[in-house]
Amino acid sequence: MNEITVRNDAQEVFSVDPNEHLSDSTRQRIRESVPESTRRAYAGDWRRFTDWCAQRDRSPLPATAATLAEYVSHLADQDKASSTIERAIAAVTVAHRTADAPPPNSKAARAVLRQHRSELADAGRGVRKAKPVTITVLRAMVDVLDVATLAGLRDRALIVVGFALGTRRSELAALNIADLTLTDEGMAVVIRRSKTDKESAGRHVALPYGSHPETCLVRTMQAWLAALAEHEAVTGAVFRRIDRYGNLGRAPHGRGEADGRLTGQAVGIIIRRTALRAGLDAASAFTGHSLRRGFATETYRAGADPLRIARHAGWKDGSPTLAGYIEDVDRWKANPLTGVGL
Repeated sequence: MNEITVRNDAQEVFSVDPNEHLSDSTRQRIRESVPESTRRAYAGDWRRFTDWCAQRDRSPLPATAATLAEYVSHLADQDKASSTIERAIAAVTVAHRTADAPPPNSKAARAVLRQHRSELADAGRGVRKAKPVTITVLRAMVDVLDVATLAGLRDRALIVVGFALGTRRSELAALNIADLTLTDEGMAVVIRRSKTDKESAGRHVALPYGSHPETCLVRTMQAWLAALAEHEAVTGAVFRRIDRYGNLGRAPHGRGEADGRLTGQAVGIIIRRTALRAGLDAASAFTGHSLRRGFATETYRAGADPLRIARHAGWKDGSPTLAGYIEDVDRWKANPLTGVGL
């Protein structure tokens, strides 16, 4: 490999001249500037691409434009989501740059992807969106959790506070006990890093007391922190693994961090599992993103200013994603036909 190339969520690529010496710590920091989840996803995408090439006697590196287009068509035949295919194209491109090889021209591959999107739209299966956790849904989910158990206490706090923060699942999983401060007004939370915070400046979020004990973010979090303290867990991760026997944290020889911190993927599993247990319609459509989307739609529906919503949950000002969620509310709340007299 002639250069170190990493790609971050902003699609930026950083290259280092191979003649320049880099210390191990510098190399490690360059590598870790890309979120672990992104590195893991790209590695999986590249492995699947090389396996596909091997089965068809095609060269994965360097790959031709035709090979990439055929692979995209293969993914479309497998009914993969367009976002999944986009990431696969990015993974192939990054792998070539990492190996100091010219990436294949993606024009034909993207033409195939556009047609796949059209086919999905014609079949009534456009962009897949996470189903939002509304207040009604939130209450239904909380009601089925057994808070007499450690897992029930954790899951209630995770769902309620995850909704209240409107944060990404990776940011929720990254919370430490030291990031939470109880105040007279509620709870102050520090989000140390986020996808849109490239400088790692962090953001401070104020969470006021709720009016219902079962869904009050302060009281649900206090109950969970008290349970952690009973297990002598007073520092480190807020949300941790609990095994089938009710034991807290990672098994002695288990995978993951030593304190048993949940992953972003585990957050999504908990949300979907609770939705299924609550018997919600289309429960399988609930994902790790459902809390964030629900926060946006419910707070806007209640009259919150879009700018305050964005800054609370860490969207960039003018975020098209947030605008789309607001539009979902406005198409009914501010429908141009209202009051016409039909």
